[in-house]
Amino acid sequence: MATSKALTCSLTQLHPLTCAASASASASASASRLVPHPPDLIKWVTREGGFVHRAVKISQVDSSNGLGLVAKEQIPSGTDLIVLPHHLPLRFTSAQPDPRDSLPVQLMRQVPEELWAMKLGLKLLQERAKVGSFWWPYISNLPETFTVPIFFSGEDIKNLHYAPLLHQVNKRCRFLLDFEQEVKRALVGLTPDKHPFGGQEVDASSLGWAMSAVSSRAFRLYGDKHPNGTHIDIPMLLPLIDMCNHSFSPNARIVQEQDTGSMKQVKVVAETAIKEDDPLLLCYGCLSNDLFLLDYGFVIKSNPYDCIELKYDGALLDAASMAAGVSSPNFSAPNSWQELILSQLNLAGDTPDLKVSLGGQETVEGRLLAALRVLLSSNMETVQKYDLSTLKSLDAEAPLGVANDIAVFRTLIALCVIALGHFPTKITDDESLLKQGASGSTELAIQYRIQKKYVIIDVMGNLSKRVKLLSSKETATAEG
Repeated sequence: MATSKALTCSLTQLHPLTCAASASASASASASRLVPHPPDLIKWVTREGGFVHRAVKISQVDSSNGLGLVAKEQIPSGTDLIVLPHHLPLRFTSAQPDPRDSLPVQLMRQVPEELWAMKLGLKLLQERAKVGSFWWPYISNLPETFTVPIFFSGEDIKNLHYAPLLHQVNKRCRFLLDFEQEVKRALVGLTPDKHPFGGQEVDASSLGWAMSAVSSRAFRLYGDKHPNGTHIDIPMLLPLIDMCNHSFSPNARIVQEQDTGSMKQVKVVAETAIKEDDPLLLCYGCLSNDLFLLDYGFVIKSNPYDCIELKYDGALLDAASMAAGVSSPNFSAPNSWQELILSQLNLAGDTPDLKVSLGGQETVEGRLLAALRVLLSSNMETVQKYDLSTLKSLDAEAPLGVANDIAVFRTLIALCVIALGHFPTKITDDESLLKQGASGSTELAIQYRIQKKYVIIDVMGNLSKRVKLLSSKETATAEG
């Protein structure tokens, strides 16, 4: 599988676009900076008109999180920690006077929106190659390597053991390899004064480095105003601010405020009181481990927003129902009134969305839950008494009857058993491999698949409790 290989490069020019980005040797976020002794980032931010609270310092947070921002002393809630004036964030704009910017703009238009990080990545590469770039003090402090899966070895990509993520990783690798050719064609014959990357060759690895730098560090904030008066949401690299690590319980937040002119400044404000030696933490978003690994290069244990992705498949659900002891499932051959409801759930019809999920905040995706409730009911009149929002809600207690919900939950539990069976290893196997000293991208891949299995196990535990509770109510009703 050619697209699964580690993307590598070796260039040796001034401010070279070199990249030792294979994560197999070291998966630590404490990877070395682009240059051995980069400029002091705090001094640069303050010298350029920004503000950094006296209690904020750059420090090694821990062995897994690497460099981050830490409080040197107690900081009260509501305190401004960092303030960046409008000109310090690195953003991609298409209205630049430099003619060398026109080519990156053209290349940017070839990047699909879902890979928006590559658009800003082109600007980052351009500034990295530019002698005397205004942002060089910031860029030189960026990591030399990233631990996202596009830089895993082919073996460690396979070690993820989860088809939806494998698809995304290979999709990104294919894009980078194809985009490399697009960039090379665009740069053919350009003289140095017109070359946006200082005459240097740009390959898949340097493009991957830039895309990873942006995906793992950029924030999507309000940019300039659209002609209609609305603000345009654009990604920005925020020097120093992007060294705050992630937490679902952050002690700081980002605020955009109008300064004395017409420009917006970006601030980090203490959300809570911060103790001495505590890291400064922002919430990157309520994301699954798929996105945390793909874009940031780490995995969160017991992530409350993690889920597993399944394909809605009638034959698979029939098999799960029969395995669960549910009589006469008809997922593969729904009645016409059931088919109509499936179409309303976008699980049938001309262009259905068959991607459904288990886990996360819903435990069971509402569309899947409603479909099972409807298809395991034979009473059209009873079903039609309820709107879809009720049928999609796990909090709606047995809207179609206790027996119906018990059958639904048992089918889902059997579906979880099937999903677990698709993993070639058990959690005990994975934990044994970690104890043997797996490191780098191998360790990350194993941690990722362990967490996916725990998502499935947690869903099974949740649904088993519901079956037990409903069964006891059914028994009590029968005895009454």
